[in-house]
Amino acid sequence: MAYMNTTTAAHPSVFAQIGAFFEGAATRYKQHRLYRATFDELSALSNRELADLGLNRSDLRRVSLEASRA
Repeated sequence: MAYMNTTTAAHPSVFAQIGAFFEGAATRYKQHRLYRATFDELSALSNRELADLGLNRSDLRRVSLEASRA
């Protein structure tokens, strides 16, 4: 009777962990750049223009964060 026994590593390899770290860092950097760009563009608008969009100055952080995470 033949059987096959396979084993898998319980933890990812060191190279996989390093790759995941850099991939996560790149993702966070891109999100931060998008957050800053959105925040800066909205900050440049006048209060009247923000009101036309249905926003207050206090909403800028939230809106920018939502845009960067979507």
